[in-house]
Amino acid sequence: MAQKKSPPSLTHHWRSVTDIRDALSRAREFGAQHARHLADMNGRVAKRRQELDATLSDLSTAQRMQVLSRALGGLRAELKRSSHDDRLARLRNLDAIRREVADAKAHYNSSVQMLMREGLGGERRSRLMQQLEHSGDVELASLAALAVSAKDRELAAALAARVQRIPHAERPFSPQELADLIVGDEFRAVQGAIMEVEDIAARAMIEDRAFETGRSSGERGIGLALRARERAELGVPEDALDQLAEQED
Repeated sequence: MAQKKSPPSLTHHWRSVTDIRDALSRAREFGAQHARHLADMNGRVAKRRQELDATLSDLSTAQRMQVLSRALGGLRAELKRSSHDDRLARLRNLDAIRREVADAKAHYNSSVQMLMREGLGGERRSRLMQQLEHSGDVELASLAALAVSAKDRELAAALAARVQRIPHAERPFSPQELADLIVGDEFRAVQGAIMEVEDIAARAMIEDRAFETGRSSGERGIGLALRARERAELGVPEDALDQLAEQED
């Protein structure tokens, strides 16, 4: 028996594009702080290793390894104890930001979804919907071209809503293409930001685990590399959301 699909959740918290940009900024800050802290402690361990190596040349390899293991193990244990609270606080902050943007994903599933929110409930969009009610295909296509040229989001949203009521094969233009031309850059920038926040949180957790155990995880590193490649395929610059904000100003 075929299982019924679960209805989509209606409880996802709303986050604006500005909220997503701010979350990314906070994630980058916490991620950079965590990376610097770990690098500093790993550097202290590496420096101590060099100092010991210089004084243990007269010992056998086995003896040298034993002394190094005991001395470095004690130093690493002390560093782990003294940094535990700070590291845990940053990881918790990063995970909270990750969950925040992950919950907002449902509101950014497509460029059409983003476009359809433009001017929703506003007087102008309501008037546009009334005016477009009996427009023919030629007029609708012409107005879609105007919306793209003028970067008129409310007109584009009204047109997309109107055309979606027309059978797919008879539509004078594609709502998806219209949405991509109007808000496609913003949609991809948001997707890139959400993915980057997830990557920052995952990387911090993996690197912290490596510091705790003294061993890196190749498998998890591969996972990070694959996610980074997927994000790169979006072709979105790191400051994409900042650029969009400047354009709006």
